[in-house]
Amino acid sequence: MEIEQKIQELRKELQEHNYKYYVLDKPEISDYEFDMKLRELQELEEKHPEFQDENSPTRRVGGAVTKNFETVVHDHRMYSLSNSYSKEELEDWETRIRKIVEGKVEYVCELKYDGASISLTYENGELVRAVTRGDGFQGDDVTNNVRTIRSVPLKLKGDYPDRFDIRGEIILPYEGFAKMNAERVDLGEEPYANPRNTASGSLKLQDSAEVARRPLECLLYSLAGVTNIPTQFEGLEKAREWGFKVPPESELKSSINEVLDYINYWDQHRHDLPYETDGVVVKVNSVQQQEELGHTAKSPRWAMAYKFKAEQESTKLEKITYQVGRTGAITPVANLEPVQLAGTTVKRASLHNADQIEKLDVREGDIVFVEKGGEIIPKIVGVDFTKRDPDSEPTQYLTNCPECGTELVRNEGEALHYCPNTNGCPPQITGRIQHYISRKAMDIEGLGGETVALLVNAGLINNYADLYTLKKEDILPLERMAEKSAENLINGIEKSKEIPFERVLFALGIRYVGETVAKKLAKHFKSIEALMAASEEELINLDEIGERIAWSVKDFFSNEENRENVQRLKEYGVQMEISAEKLANQTDILSGNTFVISGVFEKVSRNELKKLIEDNGGKVASSISSKTNYLVAGDNMGPSKLAKAEKLGTTIISEDDFLKMLE
Repeated sequence: MEIEQKIQELRKELQEHNYKYYVLDKPEISDYEFDMKLRELQELEEKHPEFQDENSPTRRVGGAVTKNFETVVHDHRMYSLSNSYSKEELEDWETRIRKIVEGKVEYVCELKYDGASISLTYENGELVRAVTRGDGFQGDDVTNNVRTIRSVPLKLKGDYPDRFDIRGEIILPYEGFAKMNAERVDLGEEPYANPRNTASGSLKLQDSAEVARRPLECLLYSLAGVTNIPTQFEGLEKAREWGFKVPPESELKSSINEVLDYINYWDQHRHDLPYETDGVVVKVNSVQQQEELGHTAKSPRWAMAYKFKAEQESTKLEKITYQVGRTGAITPVANLEPVQLAGTTVKRASLHNADQIEKLDVREGDIVFVEKGGEIIPKIVGVDFTKRDPDSEPTQYLTNCPECGTELVRNEGEALHYCPNTNGCPPQITGRIQHYISRKAMDIEGLGGETVALLVNAGLINNYADLYTLKKEDILPLERMAEKSAENLINGIEKSKEIPFERVLFALGIRYVGETVAKKLAKHFKSIEALMAASEEELINLDEIGERIAWSVKDFFSNEENRENVQRLKEYGVQMEISAEKLANQTDILSGNTFVISGVFEKVSRNELKKLIEDNGGKVASSISSKTNYLVAGDNMGPSKLAKAEKLGTTIISEDDFLKMLE
């Protein structure tokens, strides 16, 4: 009875972790811990077949499939891989292989990328479908989102098969991940935890335009449904020829010793890569031998994943400090005794928020475990309680702003604390001005973050409206400010008055109002007065503007000082409405209609067509669905789009038909 109970408990626990990892993208334990629990369950089930269950986690790849996207059955099942963590386990695997197949066995070594698994289907050289792994038998159709990833070829070249699947991993390179997090912190949002979860979550975003803005990549490594390529390595070379991004690190090896050399090399050099890798996948090269070896219920017998241990060190947490962002968001930081980790010296680690500190029970003076498994910023993953001072006290989270002393607030349902002293807290003042002058906002030449700090500290400016009152003689006395630098700064400020309204709206620094939201608000309301007068209900009813953004916009404009600054900007000549020229070209003729554009056009380009649709109130989609009203068909249009439009009863119009609609 005890054995049966243990099996049931393990199944329940693993199913919960499966769900959090594959469905929610919020894993609570490491891959290593998960694998150890799964292995324990497998051993118990093998010893006690009387307790077998078809729904056991040992029989499945993942968890439930979310229903946000259409569920699609894979043409070829997507198996998971068995994992190994030692030389002995790899050698045991080779021994099992040699018992089944005869002759020379070669191996292909590939780096194991830590991202979101994807299956791409191509017909006649064109991408027709992209499906997540899901539970291995079926996954979510995320084609619209995957089409936006630039390393995914939409059309192939060379001698590709008529129809086939190719498998790979959607990943987020470190550099892109760091930039995304910098932007989130700038908007007052909590940074993403790691590249893997962010890449996976990106595939489930409803707006493919948002996915397009994320620097995702797709690394391909396996063909399915191709019968005329005799080896895995030749398959990789063919995929490269057809236009796929196949990582160059893959190598062909003739023995397990050579495989181990490859593993040892990359265990040391993985940090030189631009993206996250957590191990090496070893595959039998011959497809014929792969077929002889076959599969277990869960994994192919001809492949094995060797997992690197996560980079982890222990060190002393000397002090917890708190940073204030431009929106007032408070970020707790662990200041550590310096320690070498993943090739760099680590002195600081993120503690995320009050809940994380309480969950881990982190205290100053503790010996903590610091991990850098793929995160840009190291994180504390645990405490060595055996070394804790018995007199230590639990961490009391900061109650007042470390910069201005104002009592912090925490809104219901939010993880972060905030300093509400928007216009009197120094880092918020400086941060808002730095955001205002940034490249994607007002792009003021000659003015950088350090100069902003100098201007604020000198008492010359206290908000971004003050910039337009500066004179050359005011700034010449500043440190490192020469005549030419001062001229460039004043000229840059003057030139910023030409920046269009949607970028000005982004520059104001309204919490949660990024570039995309700013464009939507500017296009709909057309002037700052109309936006300021809008009710929360009006804002929520606008496409893709939810309650959180609506509340934030109303909250921003309810502040007297913010309204005063906006009025001053307008008086100084900053663009606070869509220009008359732009307005003259905009109508609501196409409002409520969604268009898909396909083919080549004679009178206007595809980009001009898209602009005409959006300027006249319509919406452009990348693929046809039941929500598509019109397919604008040009020459050489893809047959699959035409067939789908006819099947769904979508109205198909020519370029001339469309232009007549605008008349």
